[in-house]
Amino acid sequence: VQLQASGGGLVQTGGSLRLSCAASTRTFTSYTMGWFRRPPGTEREFVAALEWSGRRTVYADSVRGRFTISRDNAKNTVYLQMSSLKSEDTAVYYCAAREGGIRRSVDEYIWWGQGTLVTVSS
Repeated sequence: VQLQASGGGLVQTGGSLRLSCAASTRTFTSYTMGWFRRPPGTEREFVAALEWSGRRTVYADSVRGRFTISRDNAKNTVYLQMSSLKSEDTAVYYCAAREGGIRRSVDEYIWWGQGTLVTVSS
């Protein structure tokens, strides 16, 4: 599976941004999709994930209520809608895929996109 993330950029505190991740695969519904991020100087961390149907989602505590993960299986694309952005949301955001159920661990995801930078400024 090849993943291509896009949509990053510079946004002010309190603003919104939508990230997209397009997957090159004929079996997109076989994969649980996740978003992770790596803030400056820290390790990659879990943000959100959803299973193949999009009905079950899991969020990190730090983004719950502000971010929404969704997928369009007809377009082989997963999205991350980010609202009420804070300076601490500044990071490189990565989409990832795995076979099987939702997991939070970086090590559980096999396929990764290249990352897209989100910068939140005050």
